[in-house]
Amino acid sequence: MAESNFGKAMYAVHQGTYVVKLIGEIRVPICSTLDAFIERMFTDRRLSSVLIDLSETSVIDSTALGLLAKIAVRTRKKFQQKPLIISTQDDVTRILDTMGFEKVFNIVYERPVRSPELTEIPKVPCDENSAFDKVLEAHRVLMDMNDNNRETFKDVVAALESRAAEPVTSEASRHQDSTTKLHRIN
Repeated sequence: MAESNFGKAMYAVHQGTYVVKLIGEIRVPICSTLDAFIERMFTDRRLSSVLIDLSETSVIDSTALGLLAKIAVRTRKKFQQKPLIISTQDDVTRILDTMGFEKVFNIVYERPVRSPELTEIPKVPCDENSAFDKVLEAHRVLMDMNDNNRETFKDVVAALESRAAEPVTSEASRHQDSTTKLHRIN
């Protein structure tokens, strides 16, 4: 898939509120970028709340959903509140509903009246090991959200954990095997 098919992550900060806008296809290759941003965001002392705008998200995979769930978990822990998600795309909203996101996010189903000026989140390269780690972590977070997700993702997480425990093989065969597994998962 060409780089241009992958999504874009944008952000703005206004009076302690981080606005994160995900545009296009949000899949594994952008997850290192998104995860690094989440880590930086939660070290910002000015952070007081998080708004995630999915109004221009056309596709979102389970790894990206797991990273969004990570935001919800950390926001609840730090501020005892739910972050806000804007979701106006029917397919994306259906996925959020299926995953039980309404329990950990406040969800608004209409576009914001006004958007802040956004800056692209600096890209972080996503190599095979980084992608694997993000996929495993994200699916663990999704499993912890509710019983339905636990059932849905238990085999995926078990397969990933099994793969993580395997002895290192040749780089070429490991790369081919990991790429195959990541494509099946996402």
